[in-house]
Amino acid sequence: MADGTAQPPKFSAEYMDRTVDPRKDFYTYSCGAWLRDNPVPPNKSEWSAFWETYEWNLAQLRGIAEECAADRSAEPGSNRSRVGNFYASAMDMLRINSLKFAPVQDLLDTVSKIGSLDDMKGVIPKLHLAGVDVFFGTESWADAKDSGVYSIYFWQSGISLPDREYYLADQFAELRKQFVEHVHRMFAMGGLDEKQAGELADVVMSIETDIAKASRSAADVRDVEKNYNRVDVAELDLQHPSLGPAAYMKAMGVPSGVRYVVVGQPEFLDALEKMLAQRGIEQWKAYLRWQVIHTFASALHQEARDENFDFFARKLRGQQVPEPEWKKTVARIDYEIGEALGALFVERHFDHETMKKASMLVSDVVAAFRGRLGKVPWMSEETRRNAIDKLDTVDIKLGFPKKFRDYSGLAITPDDFIGNIRRAEEFEVRRLMARIGQKVDRTEWEMTPPTVNAYYEPTKNEIVIPAGIMQPPFFDASLDDAVNYGGIGTVIGHELTHGFDDQGRKFDLNGNMHQWWSEDDIREFDRRSVAVVDAYGAQEVLPGMFVNGRLTLGENIADLGGVVIAYDALAARLGAEPSMGKAIDGLSHEQRFFVAHAQSHRRNITESALKERMVMDPHAPAKCRADIPSMDCPTFDTAFPPKPGEPAQKRIGLW
Repeated sequence: MADGTAQPPKFSAEYMDRTVDPRKDFYTYSCGAWLRDNPVPPNKSEWSAFWETYEWNLAQLRGIAEECAADRSAEPGSNRSRVGNFYASAMDMLRINSLKFAPVQDLLDTVSKIGSLDDMKGVIPKLHLAGVDVFFGTESWADAKDSGVYSIYFWQSGISLPDREYYLADQFAELRKQFVEHVHRMFAMGGLDEKQAGELADVVMSIETDIAKASRSAADVRDVEKNYNRVDVAELDLQHPSLGPAAYMKAMGVPSGVRYVVVGQPEFLDALEKMLAQRGIEQWKAYLRWQVIHTFASALHQEARDENFDFFARKLRGQQVPEPEWKKTVARIDYEIGEALGALFVERHFDHETMKKASMLVSDVVAAFRGRLGKVPWMSEETRRNAIDKLDTVDIKLGFPKKFRDYSGLAITPDDFIGNIRRAEEFEVRRLMARIGQKVDRTEWEMTPPTVNAYYEPTKNEIVIPAGIMQPPFFDASLDDAVNYGGIGTVIGHELTHGFDDQGRKFDLNGNMHQWWSEDDIREFDRRSVAVVDAYGAQEVLPGMFVNGRLTLGENIADLGGVVIAYDALAARLGAEPSMGKAIDGLSHEQRFFVAHAQSHRRNITESALKERMVMDPHAPAKCRADIPSMDCPTFDTAFPPKPGEPAQKRIGLW
């Protein structure tokens, strides 16, 4: 149901609208009744199959968290103790409201004491360790050209609005005005007089606009080769004296033996260095003060939460009312100490029989992709052999990690909510920084077990399918294979295809970025990729607003591959067990496959949230994801035959 309460998610023929011609609007044919009956609930900016499953998981996680909070016998330092204490601290609104800004006053005082750029240089790592995103970001990732070792990456960052376009595009002019008013009110709430709060809000907007101008677009940030710029630490220090990278790394806990960094966007750091010299220190202090308040606003007292919600949820995304506190709290715990909560989730709710059935499905999808790679007509034999070798090397991880994260040393108390957040943030940042220069841990996951999602990691050549998505409507062991291959099967095929999309194809079977395709194959792939860009770029989602085909290229390639591969896998399975191919609910197994795929992308969304996704989400809108990959699959014509005289579907035919 669309009221935001947890209901068991499912696939259903009742969600369809069979009055619609499937060849003209397959999305509405597959999901029309659901779209009609499930408007966006007031506490959401969207409602979808993913959200239905996430809400179901949240309800289960809530039961665990509340049980842990009530368990006074939990061993100190155990997962149960940490989860219970975190939950209790977050739900104690009486205490949180009484403290107002006190939990972050030390950070605000640190900012206030800055007297020079040199002072500020020392404050940046303190803020980053607390989870405050100022100026630039740093990450500890496997080195893209030496994938067995962790490197430190410097990345563009430091803005409050969702993307650089919010500062630059005409369509967001009114939101920019509202943002300045929001910063003004937050500053005043924090103790500044009205005049000063207004002046400093303008300063924040000016600074963040300059940072946005220096940032690459979301589409340009997808260029993995352009994002790899190895620089010696000493050289980077000379180039950016105001930022002090060497001292920064030391303060963050990066081992002293690390000699180089990978800079994602060198021109961004160059521009930032110039900006620092062009403004007075008081302006930079206003920016830092704002970032502290903004980072913790959703966890501070109710007045700050309400103001933060009014702009960032209601005005920016169209959400009408806040989520209940327990939902926000469970989501926060999943974000901050997700593997502690995830271990309890798996222990309580994961059906291990699901793992066995899903493993069989995975094997079928991999075999289908291998067969398709063996027949791709435009690929040379040498590239084909290398591609199949890479596919056969993919590490497929299902359900949950073999070993969960050890949170030893992380203090989580029942009476210090923001303190818990800050300690968890610092614990994680120091963990990541300390491993730089060390061997990559290939058992580590980048998603928690309850997550309703999946990913491909090119430097590990792995796909990860968490327990959270291995349930209806994506995977339902009680339903026929057609539904499951159209659901989780296309998800698995999608992630596998990422290893061969416009980014993934640049990494070899060991996860190292280098050119292993022939020049002719690259040219042919790029030519066909242009067709993908054009096909999606022609989709007008809102009046005058079209899909960004460049931004969504990788996900679109993966969607196109995921559907044809999963269908091949289903056909092989049904061929082995033909009795499983009988019609159900008046739908053939081919039809149920495509409808299941479309229903996995069912979504209602506010216009504001859709605009945000159009600007920064690398995934195409839901209707595009349901329609284009389905109708590009040759078997779609078998499932939904064209009428006499109807022109054949024009296909991209990448895979």
